[in-house]
Amino acid sequence: MPFPLDVPESVLRRRRSQKWVAYPEDVLPLFVAETDVLLAPAIRDRLAAAVADGDTGYFAEIERLSGVCARYYSRFGYDVPDDSVSVVPVNDVGVGVRESLARTLPAGSGVIYTPPVYMPFAPWLRRVGMSPVAVPLIDHDGEDPRLDLEGIERALADGARGVLLSHPHNPTGVVHSSDELAALADLAVEYGAVVVSDEIWAPLTMPGVEFRSFLAVSEAARGVGLAISSASKAFNLAGLKCAFVVNGNPERFEVRRSALSGAVGHFGALAAEAALTGSLDWLDDLRAALSSNLDLMEQLMAEHLPRARWRRPDAGFVAWIDLRAYPGLGDDPAAAFLDDGRVALSNGPAFGSQGKGFARVNFACSEELLTEAFTRMGRVAERRD
Repeated sequence: MPFPLDVPESVLRRRRSQKWVAYPEDVLPLFVAETDVLLAPAIRDRLAAAVADGDTGYFAEIERLSGVCARYYSRFGYDVPDDSVSVVPVNDVGVGVRESLARTLPAGSGVIYTPPVYMPFAPWLRRVGMSPVAVPLIDHDGEDPRLDLEGIERALADGARGVLLSHPHNPTGVVHSSDELAALADLAVEYGAVVVSDEIWAPLTMPGVEFRSFLAVSEAARGVGLAISSASKAFNLAGLKCAFVVNGNPERFEVRRSALSGAVGHFGALAAEAALTGSLDWLDDLRAALSSNLDLMEQLMAEHLPRARWRRPDAGFVAWIDLRAYPGLGDDPAAAFLDDGRVALSNGPAFGSQGKGFARVNFACSEELLTEAFTRMGRVAERRD
């Protein structure tokens, strides 16, 4: 099994994080977005040194972390200034999304989002007093998932004043093209809208795939946009609580450090710095291992779920699987796989009505676990056919 997805199940079963305690031990967990890796050595050593020193207090080095994040994010096409207003550390991406919208739009504003999409998006919008406006992706179940720019324009013309992007998109794994993002930016300029781009999956593009931040596609995009990202998905650091907002237009958007940075975890900041400066070779190994698992998934689906359809994701470690050709699995195939096969996937309908008949698979695991999961799923599909 390729490093670093070579951690034995016996080691993983000792973990107390959500992936490994949410279900009984007879369930194979391929749902929540955690990866089955050990920490990259630079991160492990930095955290171990902090523990040895008793360095477990409050986060304070805001300027240092902002500079680290700015220098790292500049690789995605936008030369990010690391000044006091361009990069704002935040507790996590959800906080960054909510606070960015709350501080740039009037309460009650309509905010467009693009289902099938990450389940918390609509609840996040409601939590900060915004009105979610669904404009589904075109061809989410095909080879060319893309933004419905005409639908977005209609929603903006009807009064929506924000757009919440998932880029790279979760769960389809598509990296939106620069052309469609530039067209979106032009629409936002025309209608006086704000674009908040959740770019948490940006570090996890597959080998040979280029990611460009929304802020990198045009001057117009920087004028209307904010991007939010984190090391958490790429380096399995979700529990350490650290993300950052890249503000494309500080003169227009007031997203102050003093308001948002207090909840950053000290260990999260230490881990993020070690990840984004000393662990990029390790990240390349992970991306290669994920690509290898996609090759394996293609074989496993051909053998065990031959009527399933999918599009190989451009980024991330989740795959959007169309199981509608197996009507016996119902609208929520993940429920059937859990009940009858003891495999836990993410429920397709949770991503929006477009997810009926779909399931999301987390493939950031060993070849052995992935093979056993698809073997079990194939048996369930055959029994229910």
